[in-house]
Amino acid sequence: MNRRDLLKSAALTTAALPLAGAGVQAHAAPRTESKTFLLVHGAWHNALHWGRVARHLSGLGHRVVAIDLPGHGLNARFPSSYLTGERTKFAEEPSPQRDIRLDECATAVLDALKTLRGSSRPILVGHSMGGTVITRVGELAPESVGRLVYLSAYCPVRLKKPSAYGALPEARTGYGDTLFVGDPARLGAVRINPRGDAAYLEALRAAYYHDVDTQDFLPFALSLTPDLPASLWTSEVIATRERWGRIPRSYLRCTQDRALAPALQDLMIREADALTPANPFEQKTLETSHSPFASQPARLAELLAALKAG
Repeated sequence: MNRRDLLKSAALTTAALPLAGAGVQAHAAPRTESKTFLLVHGAWHNALHWGRVARHLSGLGHRVVAIDLPGHGLNARFPSSYLTGERTKFAEEPSPQRDIRLDECATAVLDALKTLRGSSRPILVGHSMGGTVITRVGELAPESVGRLVYLSAYCPVRLKKPSAYGALPEARTGYGDTLFVGDPARLGAVRINPRGDAAYLEALRAAYYHDVDTQDFLPFALSLTPDLPASLWTSEVIATRERWGRIPRSYLRCTQDRALAPALQDLMIREADALTPANPFEQKTLETSHSPFASQPARLAELLAALKAG
């Protein structure tokens, strides 16, 4: 599917949220068994990347909303060097998103949850770095969430910081190490270059989308934002058994993941279950890369639709 077709598909299956929310949403005709899903993307991604999953979930009769987090999608701000292509400057220019904090992202999700009140509480889905955000949301407002779903996502309940998990031996996959641009501490962001050359884009595909062919991968890649605000990677995330730990939760494991290794996924599952042994993760498995929303959107939608609402 080319970029034009992807955008057309998203437009047909999702309606725009107000610009303040800067995301996409899809509404299906109400049914007694209908569930409500709020989809939170991962690092560098945005609401558009959920488009195919939203279409399938909507077709199954569910209400679906996907939002852009601060600093992503229609909320993104770009280094000037990203637009001019000055590579040396791009590796040094501070990010215009460096002041965005984790709690701002959590607040954006909480605001979206407030618009989704219905007969059951929404199922909150976080992919990758989005797991950090939904963990924070679960701690702040457990009464607002029917179920937390981690799609190959960070669940940093013991070491607190995603960056701490990224430094573990279990995180090593041999892919993606050459993708990062500049020093995150100086830039205030974890930076990639979605406008890189063919070799760079192939390395990006191999690390995050290796089960998606190149032509289908490119629309996803060229919709990425270069800067992940560093706070989302380095902030401490507090998750207590009394608040976060009382929410039903599921983990969708991606067994071919080269970005968030299966060994690291399993470590975080074990640690979370040790914190709340009476409320362990419900586990499901996808035989996919880090990006099943691109490679197996129908299967991912089926797994999500089968989950119990709150």
